[in-house]
Amino acid sequence: MKKVLVLYYSQSGQLKRVLDEIVAPLQQCDAVQCDYREIKPLHPYPYPWSFYAFFNVFPEAVYLDGCDVEPIEVEEEYDVIVLGYTSWFLSPSIPVTGFLQSEQARRLFADKPVVTVIACRDMWLIAQEKMKSLLTDLGARLLDNVALTDQGKSLYTFVTTPRWMLTGKKDAFWFFPKAGVAEEEIGASSRFGERLCSALDKDEEQGDGPMLSNMGAVNVNGKLIATERIAHRSFLIWSKLIKKAGIPNSQGRNVVITIYAVFLLTLVLTIVPLNMLIRKIMYPFRKKALDKAVEYYEQPSGR
Repeated sequence: MKKVLVLYYSQSGQLKRVLDEIVAPLQQCDAVQCDYREIKPLHPYPYPWSFYAFFNVFPEAVYLDGCDVEPIEVEEEYDVIVLGYTSWFLSPSIPVTGFLQSEQARRLFADKPVVTVIACRDMWLIAQEKMKSLLTDLGARLLDNVALTDQGKSLYTFVTTPRWMLTGKKDAFWFFPKAGVAEEEIGASSRFGERLCSALDKDEEQGDGPMLSNMGAVNVNGKLIATERIAHRSFLIWSKLIKKAGIPNSQGRNVVITIYAVFLLTLVLTIVPLNMLIRKIMYPFRKKALDKAVEYYEQPSGR
């Protein structure tokens, strides 16, 4: 019998719903034992977030300063680990980072094949690059990645996602669409669990190739690659400034956060739309380079 460990941290519950769909076929497979466990920080993060609580985790998320998490009651050996995470400021969420930096994770992940599952806005490429580094440090083997993103256009999600995180409301309003991954896409995630059952039966997890190829596991928007890289460079600078201003929730840190929030809002209202327009115009001239970048970020599972 093959043993599968599914780990996740989900605040809004959206990621858990995606994993529920993936896990269901595994739990129904007689030849698979599936252990489904939540990563729990010792000091829970709020949801919905307050404004300052949300931005106070910004520096720690960007620089991969994980938090302390509760030990997870699991067995010592698994054939495959499925790791579900969301993106916080273009990085894996702090609780997931904290767990991956723990001694327990070092024992669990050593030389184990891993399937990552992401449910987030529309910018996850840098977070997955950081995840690759964390898994490499653990000696794990990343075989597959599944990334589900918000149904709204990129510009709309600058409004709908913060509204969802700060109020808990994800419904459509005015001309803005509903926040989050589309319901039909969440429901269709069961196909990944079905394919994993078949792959495990054939011992495919023992190889180095992906098990979820040609299944639409990821779909990279090439027009957002440069935007995400630029945003991450900005995040590194601002998060360092915020860190230097004081400890989390201190007055000094909150002052710099306020300045950053004004800067970010100005950026979203002016530079971001202009940048998107310029990149749309330039896309035909950079198509070859962008196609190569898209192919890289879609690995290992591919489109």
